[in-house]
Order: sequence, then structure tokens, then C-alpha cells
Amino acid sequence: MKRFFDRFLKHMSITVTEMFRDPSFYRMVREELIPVLKTFPFVKIWHAGCATGEEVYSMAILLHEEDFLGRARIYATDFNKHSLDAAEKGVYPVDRIGLYGENYRDSGGKRDFSDYYSTAYGLAKMKDFLKERVTFSYHNLVTDGVFGEMNLISCRNVLIYFDKTLQERVFTLFTDSLRHGGYLCLGSKETINFSGVKKQYEVLSGRQKIYKKCGATHV
Repeated sequence: MKRFFDRFLKHMSITVTEMFRDPSFYRMVREELIPVLKTFPFVKIWHAGCATGEEVYSMAILLHEEDFLGRARIYATDFNKHSLDAAEKGVYPVDRIGLYGENYRDSGGKRDFSDYYSTAYGLAKMKDFLKERVTFSYHNLVTDGVFGEMNLISCRNVLIYFDKTLQERVFTLFTDSLRHGGYLCLGSKETINFSGVKKQYEVLSGRQKIYKKCGATHV
């Protein structure tokens, strides 16, 4: 069964993404979520369905600028091993950098975006320090188990390709993987409103699709 789902999902794989996609989302993470996360000595963040990694590096840059990267561990997972390999390399076409830089500035970026990459032969390579706190790992949202005790889970613009049954399975997986008071971040076209886990969350931003799991922030 697992092999069947792997083949199915590989054919359905959509890896179109960009750095600081939806800049207003990252601005809210920077201004409202990070101050809360900073009250913890250490946090764990899961980028589920990370594709080729652009949003993972976006989060690493944001945490670095908020002087918090050293107290975080980012788990970047995907079922597509080719995409995961590209994410770990962190090398992207240089002609995309203009858009990424514009998104970065709109998201509240505090430095020159060029500080975070080097260029050669028409490619841009993200600086190695950005991945020092990132663990890249294979994980299939449909068939694999809990990724536990996360402070923040980001899975944006992935679930729109799943039917309701698979979405429900993944929402339950995320809820079981998220600590009380943790944040679930979805894409602009995604929602938990019609899922069985809705009552376990409060809505922080309906526009940005950021939800907080009910419960005490600290254990």
C-alpha cells in the first residue's frame, strides 16, 4: 500500500513555490508569532511538504533576523525525494531572485536579500548557515506517522491537492504532532473549518490561515 501511495503522490506532485510566498503571511509570523515562540528556550518547526525548500529558507532567514535561529530546529519533509534533494542543496535559478527579493522586502525583511545567497553560472545558492538548524527528511503525509511536539507546523498550498478524506487524515496527523498552544499555518485556499479537528483550534488569522491549538502555551 505504501508503495502505491508513493507512486500516486509522485505523479500528483506539485513543486511550484517561491521564497516568502504571500509576504503578509511572513510579516504576521515575524510580528505576532515569533515574539510568543521566543518565550520558549527552544522550539521545533515542521515544514510539511517542503517541496524544493524555498519556504524553509524563508523561515530560516526570518528566524535569523529575529535572533532566534540558534534556538530553533526546523524539520523540512517531503515525500518526493528529488524535491527534497533540491531543497537540501538550496540552489535556485538566479532569474527568480528578483521576485524572491521583492517578497522578502514586502514581508518586513530587515537586511539586503543578497546577504543570504551567492551567485555563479546563472544560479543562486543559499548561504550554508541558513541550513545549520534544518533537518531534511523523507515523510509521507498520507502514510507516515506523527512528527511530535512541534511548536509550529507550516503546510501551505499542499492540501488543496488532497481530497476530503486525505485532508482529514493529515489534519489529525498535524493536530497529534502539535503541542498545545502551537501554531498551524495553512495556505491561502486551505482551511480547517470543515474538518473534525476544528474545535481543537482558535483562529488567529482567517486571512492568513493561521490557527492556534487550544491549550496552555507552556507545559
